[in-house]
Amino acid sequence: MRQLKFFQSINEALFQSMIKNSKVLIMGLGVDDPKGIFGTTYKLKEKFGSSRVFDMPTAENSMTGVAIGASLSGFRPVITHQRVEFALLSMEQIINQAAKWYYMNAGQMSVPLVIRIIVGRGWGNGPQHTQSLEALFSNIPGLKVISPSNPKDAKGLLISSIQDKNPVIFFENRWLYETYGNVPKVYYKIPIGKCNILKKGKDITLVSNSYMALECFKASKVLKNIGIDAEVVDLRTLRPLDSKTILKSVKKTKKLLVVDNGWPQYGISSEIISIVSENLSKKKINIQLDRLSIADLPIPSTRSLAKYCYPDPYIISKKICNILNKKNKKLKKLFKTENLHDVPDKNFRGPF
Repeated sequence: MRQLKFFQSINEALFQSMIKNSKVLIMGLGVDDPKGIFGTTYKLKEKFGSSRVFDMPTAENSMTGVAIGASLSGFRPVITHQRVEFALLSMEQIINQAAKWYYMNAGQMSVPLVIRIIVGRGWGNGPQHTQSLEALFSNIPGLKVISPSNPKDAKGLLISSIQDKNPVIFFENRWLYETYGNVPKVYYKIPIGKCNILKKGKDITLVSNSYMALECFKASKVLKNIGIDAEVVDLRTLRPLDSKTILKSVKKTKKLLVVDNGWPQYGISSEIISIVSENLSKKKINIQLDRLSIADLPIPSTRSLAKYCYPDPYIISKKICNILNKKNKKLKKLFKTENLHDVPDKNFRGPF
């Protein structure tokens, strides 16, 4: 096992999938640029040629229609959007065509399409380019929605997504690209629709995904110093949701904190709390439910304001102490202040 960064694992998943299946196509604005979309498509055009890896016009709706047509003709297209907001221009094709095609022809044809979407804060991108809109896509029947938190999962889930016969929305948080972890060299799949328990515990269940799953894991490690044993559940897949794993954990701990990457109203955290409440209340299990999310407003461009909009490990830990009625006077001293409120790491120099 060797270590790869998140962006390298995405690149390797695409490379190995293209080797495995000559019908896999890579398309999107900037996929053939020298930097290769944060390195995720780096050198793929040189290896596979412009017939399989190609830039596309600034016409997201049209090109998504082209990709749907290609998938119905036997290809496996992977479209990449460097911002989730660019994907909004193709919502008609995604919602009314890709998601519904299988159901409208009695299962005779499906749309094996992967749409890679980059989300996350940073670098003064402000209200129009820092949105995590996973809840919008997770609301649509017919779509599968993936949101990995680490390089190993990113590679395995992307390979599974490319092999899947359904349209898959694959969310990548740009704050994860420089994170690293153990990634097998081999071509492997991770099942879609299955949570991963990052850390076992008995006092409280933390549920999250993507970058906030890492923030929860950081918080859980610090909390051990004050005698709190938190269980951290990484969703990995938002639709279909692995409610069985979540419910099993909450039955054990009797306490739940959901940390959302998006807004609180009508979001992923709302859905999880509803599922837990509906299922466990029937069994008369007394549980405590709470959640954290980004501020319920468009994110400001200025760093001095944006830094107040996101949960961090300290805020998560403080919330957990409140839920457990645990004194937290020494908590702040346990956290190192990184001052990276608007950039993922010190080497980050811009949005592309």
